[in-house]
Order: sequence, then C-alpha cells, then structure tokens
Amino acid sequence: MGVNSRHSTLDSRPSVELHIEELVLHGFAPGDRHRIAAAVELELTRLFSEQPMPAALEKGISLDRIDGGAFQMAGKTKPASVGAQIAGAIHGGLIK
Repeated sequence: MGVNSRHSTLDSRPSVELHIEELVLHGFAPGDRHRIAAAVELELTRLFSEQPMPAALEKGISLDRIDGGAFQMAGKTKPASVGAQIAGAIHGGLIK
C-alpha cells in the first residue's frame, strides 16, 4: 500500500493518492469484492475530506505498508459496512 501526499493549488488541503495493492479478507463471498472495494474508496474519501489530515501525510511521505489491525464482522454484514470498517482501520493506521 502506498500513500503519497502533496498540496493542491486549488485547495488548501493536501491531496492524497492512495494505492492499495492488496487487501486480504477472509470469510467474504468473492462476488462481494467489488462492492467492498467501492465502499472502502467512498469511506476513505469521506474520512480524508472531513477529518484533519494525519500529520505524517502532511510531510509528503510514502508508506509501503499500513497496519490497520484486525477486526471481526457479524455474520451476513453488508459489503458497504465491511468497506466502511476497513476504511476506518486504514485511516486509523495512518494516524498512529
């Protein structure tokens, strides 16, 4: 996972480029992967736009890996909820 941050000339907030090369999930239907990925993207966009930028990203760093920890979901959790939980874990891993 790589994260790059740079300031945009159109906005006072820095822009963030996040590339997730691999996200390993166990216990989810393979057919849900695209809906989970879309929910992760949507929630990360919301988190980065509504919350203060993590200090590490303000410095324009690049990270090879972010440890978002582990979490468990209740059975039959909707892909949107799974994606939001994953995005929160990723964002949380950036502010550590």
